[in-house]
Amino acid sequence: MFSLFKKDPSRKLQKMYESTLEKAMFAQRNGDIKAYSSLSVDAAKLAEQIQQIKDEKKI
Repeated sequence: MFSLFKKDPSRKLQKMYESTLEKAMFAQRNGDIKAYSSLSVDAAKLAEQIQQIKDEKKI
């Protein structure tokens, strides 16, 4: 009944994922390939965490 009031942890991760991708895009545009690659790896890790949370909800 009170699950309506619980915050969804995947929303916070989704926002972090989107902001990390945006930072990576700007780093790539500025020619900072090292920062772009590290931010891309971080974004991929966040995407995996989001997918795990979604998979757990299905079960």
